[in-house]
Amino acid sequence: MQMLRRPFYGWWVVLVGALVAYSSGPGQSFTFSVFIDSIIEDTSLTRTAISALYAVGTGVSAFMVFTVSRLADRHGARKTLIGATIGLGLACLAMSQARGAFVIFLAFSALRALGQGSMTINGTLLTAQWFVRRRGRAMALMGLGFPVAVATIPPFARFLIDTIGWREAYIALGVMVWVLVLPGALFVVRERPEDMGLHPDGADAPPPEEHGLEPGAPEPRLPVLSSVRFWILAVPLSTSALVVTGLVFHQAAVMEEQGLSAQVAAAIFVPYALASAGVSLVAGDVADRFGPKVVFTAAMSTLFAGMMVALVMDSLALAVVYACLVGASGGFSRIVAAVTWAHFYGRRGLGRVQGSATMVNITASALGPLPLAWLQDQFD
Repeated sequence: MQMLRRPFYGWWVVLVGALVAYSSGPGQSFTFSVFIDSIIEDTSLTRTAISALYAVGTGVSAFMVFTVSRLADRHGARKTLIGATIGLGLACLAMSQARGAFVIFLAFSALRALGQGSMTINGTLLTAQWFVRRRGRAMALMGLGFPVAVATIPPFARFLIDTIGWREAYIALGVMVWVLVLPGALFVVRERPEDMGLHPDGADAPPPEEHGLEPGAPEPRLPVLSSVRFWILAVPLSTSALVVTGLVFHQAAVMEEQGLSAQVAAAIFVPYALASAGVSLVAGDVADRFGPKVVFTAAMSTLFAGMMVALVMDSLALAVVYACLVGASGGFSRIVAAVTWAHFYGRRGLGRVQGSATMVNITASALGPLPLAWLQDQFD
């Protein structure tokens, strides 16, 4: 009787990657959006000041992420993931003690660099090493952690804020990050399938395009920031970060102006997440079959539709439609961002490329909240 074949170990890496994607939540805009009004009330800073601190902190974090990506290429994504996880938990604790503008700026920088940036990029790099032919599907499954975070962390944070206060809520989130990620990063994750005598996708031989790339071979020194091709890809891919971060960061205030409560603003992350999760699963298979261009077109189309709905969002029903459209756009965009760089540059030296792209993406997200904050302060 033929023995059953063991599941490919790469799927365990995907599972840990999903927990990493989920645990990036404390450094994401959808979590900050729940805390922002409490921070303004407690610190007496204006919305524009908070948005400016957030923007500058996010911009600084972009360069920190570039450094982390280089460390991942040099020392491995597993080691940098462990360091980023410990750091993100400490950043949450620091945010819980932040009082002055300078300390808030430092906390914002650390949360954005370690949450939105380093956690996300390390999960993506690890998954990309284990899959080539099925990379889109693997990235989609790994990325499910993100919409689950969008659906659960904002209402959980809202509950904690209402129950124990916003500072204590950040402490709880920091402990959550450690509990969810550190065991898998320490005891489950392996850098590459070749380290276990395996090949990407569980295949019997290396992918055709990677024959001759032996483990330990020097990485190719491909031009990144000086490459026209890189910028042709990076600038359009950062559009979603620019627009969605601005919308999500001020979501509670925007909906309050439309007559909707802060509880509704937190609750619509649930349909946002459901749409994002469902779309990302489909988008992963589409990317595997047709490439990332089709998925990017869908991302921009749904984002534009969501922005149009935001202009007339004065009821719960329209708020749900808005959330579904923006969530769908996010699902498409995450898959595009996850597969594009490995698709065009391969697995060797991917940290440099992915890190450079993440730096551009984070810089775009840093700028997103500023125009809306300035307009709201001017017309209040």
